[in-house]
Amino acid sequence: MDGNSKTHSPGSEGPVVFVLDDDASIRCALSNLLRSVGMRVETFASTAEFLQWPKPDCASCLVLDVRLQGSSGLDFQRQLAASNIRIPIIFITGHGDIEMSVKAMKAGAMDFLAKPFREQDLLDAVSAALQADVKRREVEQQLSGLHARYQTLTAREKEVMALAAKGLMNKQIAGQMNLSEITVKIHRAHAMKKMHAKSFADLVRMAETLGAEPA
Repeated sequence: MDGNSKTHSPGSEGPVVFVLDDDASIRCALSNLLRSVGMRVETFASTAEFLQWPKPDCASCLVLDVRLQGSSGLDFQRQLAASNIRIPIIFITGHGDIEMSVKAMKAGAMDFLAKPFREQDLLDAVSAALQADVKRREVEQQLSGLHARYQTLTAREKEVMALAAKGLMNKQIAGQMNLSEITVKIHRAHAMKKMHAKSFADLVRMAETLGAEPA
């Protein structure tokens, strides 16, 4: 990590912008620009430096030069995807062309800026990337919580939830599971309570999100 980049612990608060460019002057210029509007920045001269640095648990994005010593930004983009490192990427290049831009965007890049670009264009792209990562993290946290709550259900509660979500009435579920209708109602109530479902429709949406299927 560069000397001009402040050291942050992985638990530091606030989004962070990673800048990866093997040109020190570019790293410095981008860092100064982003910090001038109050953004938190970490700069790296190589992909190895970036991979070795402990990533904070917060929203982030990566400003990545297409051409790096010994590799390319597009190759690194593929490497990150293969390693399941999901981070919005904004490519910058002084040697860009349409084909390269199309490849980057098809592979999931947020933006592709050819040098010289307007400072505001970069700031806008970074802001959009950070907002996208905030939303992604929120969705993942919600889904993780949903899965965790689902695992607290008993096998019968899961089955009642799945069958109810398919539109079966309590009486039909009781017949299919060889249970009394009252027992089904109890299992359904327990499932709703454990899943924090505000309504039956809410429970159905949860089951659909989880892909819950009857045993």
